[in-house]
Amino acid sequence: MKSINLFGRRIPMPRSIWLRVPLGIIMVIAGLLGFLPVLGYWMIPVGLLILSIDFPVVRRFRRNWTVKLGGWFKRKWPRAAGKLGMTFKKAPQKG
Repeated sequence: MKSINLFGRRIPMPRSIWLRVPLGIIMVIAGLLGFLPVLGYWMIPVGLLILSIDFPVVRRFRRNWTVKLGGWFKRKWPRAAGKLGMTFKKAPQKG
């Protein structure tokens, strides 16, 4: 089953690519209409997160931002980052 790991929790996604891609596209487009009462701008990142399962370009963008935001969060609030499961291991040094 396809799923996304977010803050140490697994969020299940539909198995079929024919459901995931339209769902992600609809979420992004609806998020652009976030000024309307029912819709919100929160739908844009959720739609991109859904699309990141199937499209390498979006997945690369998500991973880069995850690393950047995670590092910032860990520097700013290390205890909260540890509780959310945001642990980063240092790369082994050569030599």
